[in-house]
Amino acid sequence: MRIHAVDHPLVAHKLSTLRDERTDSPTFRRLADELVTLLAYEATRDVRTETVDIRTPVTATTGVRLSHPRPLVVPILRAGLGMLDGMVRLLPTAEVGFLGMIRDEETLQASTYANRMPDDLSGRQVYVLDPMLATGGTLVTAISELIRRGADDVTAICLLTAPEGVRLMERELSGTPVTVVTASIDERLNENGYIVPGLGDAGDRMYGTVG
Repeated sequence: MRIHAVDHPLVAHKLSTLRDERTDSPTFRRLADELVTLLAYEATRDVRTETVDIRTPVTATTGVRLSHPRPLVVPILRAGLGMLDGMVRLLPTAEVGFLGMIRDEETLQASTYANRMPDDLSGRQVYVLDPMLATGGTLVTAISELIRRGADDVTAICLLTAPEGVRLMERELSGTPVTVVTASIDERLNENGYIVPGLGDAGDRMYGTVG
């Protein structure tokens, strides 16, 4: 597994505002959207392309376009949904699937409650959107399902990661074609499984608390 923490002043600037507890939900959503587009730029460096013949107003030449099958973008509900627009802005021709996952707050284990993806992902590059790689259980479960369906190149885009989650993914997904692109690898998890210093619960900060 590869992990890439994007080192760029604009990424650091936007992430600092996301961390600030005074940042309201509308501002949080807008900045998360902008940050995802910056991370997606890095995450798609190895997106598969093919050569095409084109004609400019001056002459004939060659260019590139995204190859088929098209990439698949999979936000993990609900917080990952807030990252979708920022991703498809960069990859407008990508197809979109959805995974609804929930974490048991006592056991910290993830379970799937909704699944809208193609049955066969053979030969597909897949980009998974999940704001927080904390304990790692959610992403391990999600990526394992993608690989079971035939995906051969999976990239997870996360706003923040914790070392504990990275270690779990390295252990559980050893030997699989997985990359993690993130704005920061933070210090640790606290006793409740939250990233420190982190930014709190990404879903609640994007959409408010729904009890």
